[in-house]
Amino acid sequence: TEYAEFLHCKGKKFTDFDEVRQEIEVETDRVTGMNKGISSVPINLRVYSPHVLSLTLIDLPGITKVPVGDQPPDIEQQIRDMIMQFISRENCLILAVTPANTDLANSDALKLAKEVDPQGLRTIGVITKLDLMDEGTDAREVLENKLLPLRRGYIGVVNRSQKDIDGKKDIKAALLAERKFFLSHPSYRHMADRMGTPYLQKVLNQQLTNHIRDTLPAFRSKLQSQLLSIEHEVEIYKNFRPEDPTRKTKALLQMVQQFSVDFEKRIEGSGDQVDTLELSGGAKINRIFHERFPFELVKMEFNEKELRREISYAIKNIHGIRQVLPCLFTPDMAFEAIVKKQIVKLKGPCLKSVDLVMQELINTVKKCTKKLATYPRLCEETERIVAGYIREREEKTKDQV
Repeated sequence: TEYAEFLHCKGKKFTDFDEVRQEIEVETDRVTGMNKGISSVPINLRVYSPHVLSLTLIDLPGITKVPVGDQPPDIEQQIRDMIMQFISRENCLILAVTPANTDLANSDALKLAKEVDPQGLRTIGVITKLDLMDEGTDAREVLENKLLPLRRGYIGVVNRSQKDIDGKKDIKAALLAERKFFLSHPSYRHMADRMGTPYLQKVLNQQLTNHIRDTLPAFRSKLQSQLLSIEHEVEIYKNFRPEDPTRKTKALLQMVQQFSVDFEKRIEGSGDQVDTLELSGGAKINRIFHERFPFELVKMEFNEKELRREISYAIKNIHGIRQVLPCLFTPDMAFEAIVKKQIVKLKGPCLKSVDLVMQELINTVKKCTKKLATYPRLCEETERIVAGYIREREEKTKDQV
């Protein structure tokens, strides 16, 4: 007996396939709204029949270029992302469907398939609407795999037209009409036994079976390694007592120690992950010292004429009433007075650099505490203690400046 089941209607069997179509439309409208909306949540349908082969098929939407109804402005990108989410998986075969009455070079399906499967190892081409091609034209070169070759080739099909669907033409009649089309068409007659929906079903079933057979050893190996890893973890936690205070203390110390290691790595630049978007941690502090601080010094205004005048006055004031004789060296007291006055000017750039370094250290602390986010209180306390210590050091540094 033929029947169908939906995952969202567990236990309910549909024997009338018109009801199945209606249920798909109702569920689509429920999830996406009544006005052409889209959703990446799949509708799961399982069909049981003695007349079909075992296949698991994910029917993805075609790419919409212009939004209609309630569709968002970036509908094309959303559908593209949804398609890529499925076809990027290495264990997935890609059924690239293209109408025969359009240029194969402009096929969105083949273009997307080529992005994730450049060698064409997972892609099967399907050419539809062969009966709608202009008179005197055919898709023979494509179906013979000569125009844009695919490793798994192309299969041509002729589906029911909208008029046939509206007229409730059944599938059996449609398959007979399709068979008749290929046997009677001069361009496809010689390959009629390799064309049509029944042949496509058979090929897909065979290729899917082969594909599963090829990928199964790798899956088995991966599962076995995961199982061993989990068994080892279970062994570790077999005697675990979560309420044991010594374990809690040990876990706390391990987290604090990990925070310390992460912080040190970010400052020294030996972290596991390298940021390629911006400078941070030790690299940014290095930049403050070797680029920002010298830049601030260069920006300082300096009047050489005024400085020479101050030096002259300082020397004369030190000699007092005595005659100032020409000498090779500036007197120590005059030199010290002038230098002290100039050093005071460095205070502003120094304090600014201290503020910048302190801010980067605080940012680094916040990045390191992200790993403690599952323990909000520990995260908050760690930030408070370390940031407090950094600010304390900042005050001492400013006092020294």
